[in-house]
Amino acid sequence: MKTIIKSGLLIIAALFAFNTTATAQNGDLEEDQEDSELIFEEGDIVVNAGIGIAPTYSWANGSLGIPFGGGVEYGVTKLEDGVIGIGADFGIASGSDLTITYLGLEGSYHLSELVEIENENIDIYAGLGIYYRSFNYSGSNNFDFSTGGYGGYFAGTRYYFSENAGIYAEVGNNWGWLNLGGVFSF
Repeated sequence: MKTIIKSGLLIIAALFAFNTTATAQNGDLEEDQEDSELIFEEGDIVVNAGIGIAPTYSWANGSLGIPFGGGVEYGVTKLEDGVIGIGADFGIASGSDLTITYLGLEGSYHLSELVEIENENIDIYAGLGIYYRSFNYSGSNNFDFSTGGYGGYFAGTRYYFSENAGIYAEVGNNWGWLNLGGVFSF
């Protein structure tokens, strides 16, 4: 599981390095940034859905299947170098008589502008969340599951193929350690 998180962070770091290098080679950076428009802005609504690689809860009595989930985010305010968003997240992981449901509230900072990403199709973000995890066990053994809240973190990248549709990759501890899927912006 640590390997998955490290791999996801390495991918995000590679995107930072690639785009920072491309930015450093461009002498007209400030002029280009003034003309460019951010992909995630104040007032935007983004809906995502995807699958996870490895659920965040380890089930010792059997394997949990591939988790899946989705969420929605709203661009609250524009800062000098980024945008603040708030949202909700939902996920499910099940297998071996156990189903886990995840619900969360999240706050995010979209930092593409801060790290000087020139590509208008890339949205890099990170944030924190408060999640509720509910367990439903239908097996014959008497297991004690700790249904309740926990704090979370995440970091990710969205790449838009068009103004309103794209893909995302996100690492964190919401419902999957690495989540991949599609995004739609309104």
